[in-house]
Amino acid sequence: MVETDEEDADLPRGIALAWGVAASPQRGPKREMSVESIVEAAVELADAEGLGAVSMAAVAARLGYTPMSLYRYVTAKDDLILLMEEEATGLPPENIGEVEGWRGRLEALYRATVQLYLTHPWMLDIQISGSPTTPNSAAWMDAGLAALSETPLSHSERLSIMLFITGQARWCGSILASYARIAREDHIDDAEIRRREDALFRRLITAEAYPALRAAIDDGVFLTASDPFAFGLARGLDGIEAYLPAAAAGIHDLPQPSSGVDDADIAFDKRFREARRGVREAEKALREARKLERIAARDARERARRARGA
Repeated sequence: MVETDEEDADLPRGIALAWGVAASPQRGPKREMSVESIVEAAVELADAEGLGAVSMAAVAARLGYTPMSLYRYVTAKDDLILLMEEEATGLPPENIGEVEGWRGRLEALYRATVQLYLTHPWMLDIQISGSPTTPNSAAWMDAGLAALSETPLSHSERLSIMLFITGQARWCGSILASYARIAREDHIDDAEIRRREDALFRRLITAEAYPALRAAIDDGVFLTASDPFAFGLARGLDGIEAYLPAAAAGIHDLPQPSSGVDDADIAFDKRFREARRGVREAEKALREARKLERIAARDARERARRARGA
């Protein structure tokens, strides 16, 4: 537990609860009620029915109390969701430090993060609101940075690499969790999911409109059981490894913030908005034209087929 001081009063309630520095309610229902029991019930509910099923009323009903009794402990649903994420995240695997080399440790963290999302897929529905500010989420980030501690990389570069690892894991977890849901709901396996996707793409994607994508489809990319995320992770780590000698020589090329003017600075400029609107309209017109092209190509093939049969 973190020691409290006068600055703790300025912490958001959910953050203070996560760090164990929030004051406990003076009065409340039976002693069985606690922040921990509320959070555990909410996690169980989300695991069973998804994040959308979680409400103060639903959690209270699961515990056998009234919603108002929960508010003595957790004053807002956003705080509850933050604490649920903290509980589900837990601490990183204890054996990460025993894995050989920075690369192996990052790969182990990546796999463990993906597994988190598969175990608690509702975590993917939580909106990202900033850098980790709870003990367990900070512990995962610390473990990743520690894995890179013996490299010549700067602290900024190490943090950038951790953002790459966590981003890749989140994207992979999102896809795998979605496929797991489809498999569960439709009672099919991964191979059948791939066959369905391949059939759909073959029906909709033509060589005339999307030549590169169609070539990939014809090569069977949607039927393969290979892991594209593992491939991307490996190539990213290859790049980091190739960069290490330069970092050791003191050559760091982490891009610095631009001093120029970007789109956010001119978002309220009238002429810029009009130009941006023109681009969107042109893109919409292009999509419509490609749609008409696909229809015309389909009709032409049908006429050619009938002509050959005549």
